[in-house]
Amino acid sequence: MPAVSKQNPAPQADWDAFTFVQALAAEASSGRIEIPAFPDVAMRIRRVLADDNCDAGKVARVVSAEPALAARLLQMANSAAFNSGGARVTELKGAIARLGFSNVRTASLAYAMQQLRNAEALEPIREPLNALWERSVKVAAMAFVAARSWTRLSPDHALLAGLMHAVGRLYIITRSANHPGLFADVAAYQQIVSRWQAPIARLVLESWEMAPDVVEAVEKYEHPDREPDAAPDLTDVLSVAYVLASFSSDPEALEAQLAETSASRRLGLSAETVHRVMQESAAELASLHSALGG
Repeated sequence: MPAVSKQNPAPQADWDAFTFVQALAAEASSGRIEIPAFPDVAMRIRRVLADDNCDAGKVARVVSAEPALAARLLQMANSAAFNSGGARVTELKGAIARLGFSNVRTASLAYAMQQLRNAEALEPIREPLNALWERSVKVAAMAFVAARSWTRLSPDHALLAGLMHAVGRLYIITRSANHPGLFADVAAYQQIVSRWQAPIARLVLESWEMAPDVVEAVEKYEHPDREPDAAPDLTDVLSVAYVLASFSSDPEALEAQLAETSASRRLGLSAETVHRVMQESAAELASLHSALGG
């Protein structure tokens, strides 16, 4: 955990930031990492999936209690990304079998994160929550396509890592709902996010029992300290997906950012390769974005 220190008196804004970080550090140290107002549905799904005797029927019974989530799973199962053969499924059990348990969990987390934006207690931070959600869905779709197109890694893990890539920032935003002064002081807020989002993300994802490669990717995608000739991994996929999501509308900036990203070199990418794959995958990207609730 980052250290917290206070050497000299400071203006009120600095003091607000300091007290917020103190509370953040105390909660992180206690191990009680909970995102305020986070819907319980994702945790219910996680618990049933953790059962060794779990099957599609049992998952379907749990999901059926949330009709909107059930509809989301059907939409996802029939999307271009998961229905290349064109055969539609109309029953929830069939949708779950097609998607696999990993993607059911991803969809349940996406559903919970979308519901979180409507929490009354978080009304003061609705705008940054919406922006964060839209970015998460876009990165998730890009990560899925990147993993499938340029690696032998699991696209399902990449989809989950993309969706969760900003969970540390999400935690900080929701915790700061009662500290509106932090948003007024942009520099102080950005410093808190920069320092805390990676370690907080690890704690949150470990408490949710995420796969180790997903946890590591989310923690390190912005600063992957890797040997130049290291084998590409999920962290590289997430790094590239983040760049693609950030600069997809500006080809020149995208090419420049990819050239500066060591992950793109490990994946063997070129501007031409990226452009071709993005064109070929446009329908899948759009269907994933919609299915996840973006």
